[in-house]
Amino acid sequence: MAHRLEFFFDCSSPWTYLAFETVQLRLGPLDVDIEWRPILVGGLFNTVNPSVYASRENPVIPKAQYMRKDLQDWARYVGVQIGWPEIFPVNSVKAMRGAFFAIEHGCLVPYARAVFRHYWSDLKDISQEAELRAIVDEVGLDEAGFFSAIADQRYKDRLRENTEEVARRGGFGTPTMFLDGDDMYFGNDRVELIAGRIERS
Repeated sequence: MAHRLEFFFDCSSPWTYLAFETVQLRLGPLDVDIEWRPILVGGLFNTVNPSVYASRENPVIPKAQYMRKDLQDWARYVGVQIGWPEIFPVNSVKAMRGAFFAIEHGCLVPYARAVFRHYWSDLKDISQEAELRAIVDEVGLDEAGFFSAIADQRYKDRLRENTEEVARRGGFGTPTMFLDGDDMYFGNDRVELIAGRIERS
């Protein structure tokens, strides 16, 4: 029987970019169905993890310097380019509502990959309509349908509901992953643990 992985994610996180690519590379060959679950990580921080904001206001300098180095090590390992956008944190709410539209049209992976790349590799402001239009055109989604959807209350509600759900289930950031219902993992470096459990089952 196939395993099921729920991948709760917000494209505003570089670590989630790494996990998004690693999950496909590492778990793609295994017997696992991946369910992409868009969230708004800012809403999650506000609800259960406000300490993130304090650490941004008063960073531990050596830790922050190492984090940048660690991020580049992981980017080289995964094979993606990650810079540091001038606009950070970014308001990703429209992009993440749009992820539901992409799911409905069988285009989530190309769409999310384009959002990640535009923000983390090309350092573009993905909160801007012009950038979203470029992404939508790149992946072949219907532009009018996309912008209609992200303004629709139903899509707003779906994003809020996913964010509230991951908080209820113990999540506190992105990426948060659940294997087969209740086995939670957080962070890009946990994908190998997920793969190991699947391979041993």
